[in-house]
Amino acid sequence: MRFHAATLPQMGDRKFLTDGGLETTLIFHDGLELPHFAAFDLLKTTPGRAALKAYYKPYIAAAAGGGYGFILDSATWRASRDWGDRLGYARHALAAANRQAIEMLVELEGEHAAQRLPMVINGAIGPRGDGYVVEAAMTPAEARLYHEEQIGWLADTAADMVTAYTMTHAAEAAGIALAARAAGMPCAISFTLETDGRLPSGEALADAIAAVDEISGGTVAYYMINCAHPTHFRSILTADAPFLPRLRGIRANASVRSHQELNEAADLDAGDPADLARHYAEMTRQLPSLSVLGGCCGTDHRHIAAIGASCGGCRAAA
Repeated sequence: MRFHAATLPQMGDRKFLTDGGLETTLIFHDGLELPHFAAFDLLKTTPGRAALKAYYKPYIAAAAGGGYGFILDSATWRASRDWGDRLGYARHALAAANRQAIEMLVELEGEHAAQRLPMVINGAIGPRGDGYVVEAAMTPAEARLYHEEQIGWLADTAADMVTAYTMTHAAEAAGIALAARAAGMPCAISFTLETDGRLPSGEALADAIAAVDEISGGTVAYYMINCAHPTHFRSILTADAPFLPRLRGIRANASVRSHQELNEAADLDAGDPADLARHYAEMTRQLPSLSVLGGCCGTDHRHIAAIGASCGGCRAAA
């Protein structure tokens, strides 16, 4: 770990890009099978590892070409205990997969060192259950106990931080924040939002952020929104929203479909990269604190390149 929460480079005035929808790209564009949407399962074979490395490269190129930094997210969104059990991973094999995922990112960083591109190695964490619905709500204490295992594995690598994506309720997010604090890992929290701008639990984003900050002692480095189209949440990004100074990242979906519609669809709705980029440009002008720009379901390197081109003139506020 090279950074503490206050010194993470994306906390400054330089913007950072991320990748897009890792799992949707691998499944729909690359034709790969991902049981339970678990991209980390590819690490067990040489072709799988090659596919993962190839996935990241056009995103790194987009960041370098646009003068951005880049956040390298590990393929470990599903690499926690319950999902590992469903996939037949013994605990030592699951721990090894988390380490291997970070080692791959370290290799990628080294391969692009000549570009002098600021990179952050981020350990991605997912919810214990589904990222669209609250399958089994946990207390913060229960969530801490569950997630501290994976966070501990990631803390024992070269990862700079961890980010919990597609969080469906505040209590689980708070438990992750507590586990990250105990492990000494900088942590970001990203919430899934529905078409009404609320979490799947029904909680308002402002209330969820306030709850996590209160329970964790304000140790979360920053918050993000992901897995929703900008039209689903633009209405809550008002100038007087109390959470705006804490919101530094957006990883939106390409599609305007609801989560239920996405689940039921047999196709991939990639939306319109240019239109998505216009939304991002508007949001960066509206929200000067935004410093992390990326994609979620249905987005690929085309969307991120378009976002980078549209937002290149906007700098984040320190």
